[in-house]
Amino acid sequence: HTTLSKSTTSLTHTVLSMARLLPNALSHFITISILIISLVPNPATGENHGFVKAINRKKLGLRKEKLSHFRLYWHDIISGSNATVVPVTQASNKSATAFGQINVIDDPLTEGPELSSKLVGRAQGFYALASQQEVGLLMAMNFAFVEGKYNGSTITVLGRNPVFNKLREMPVIGGSGLFRFARGYVQIKTHKFDITSGDATVEYNIYVMHY
Repeated sequence: HTTLSKSTTSLTHTVLSMARLLPNALSHFITISILIISLVPNPATGENHGFVKAINRKKLGLRKEKLSHFRLYWHDIISGSNATVVPVTQASNKSATAFGQINVIDDPLTEGPELSSKLVGRAQGFYALASQQEVGLLMAMNFAFVEGKYNGSTITVLGRNPVFNKLREMPVIGGSGLFRFARGYVQIKTHKFDITSGDATVEYNIYVMHY
């Protein structure tokens, strides 16, 4: 009986001690959890939360957006020893629209319609004859400027050009240098086309929003 009484008393003390410790352990656990949560960045606040973060655009030098208009002449030279066009695929013999042909270009961009006028840049990229119903080009070009403060900056044009339409339009999809975040469009009209050689001079009016 005495032994049973001592065992019961010891068990009671153990239970009471555990009961007193539980609130402290629970409080400690809650405190640690709050600290961990507070250390995890919140995406809604724009804080760094991995591989992406929001930044102030002024840190990139981006201030008020402006609209600029450039008028350039694009010279596509197929003939002669100074050709600026290289075909990389040939069209099917059955195609009346040269469907499937792809040309890589490094065309001069000048201030005036004459090739001898001031060089302001080069149109570098390619165009593909991408229509079976008409002579329609898919054009992808960087207008790489070499003149004045725009030297080293580019405007990127990507779009559809149905060449026998009097006025065509393609989008400006971006740029670099002074044309970072560029957007806008180009209007195109043929200034001169030599049906024998295939050489062409085309007027480009570029309307571009940029910082």
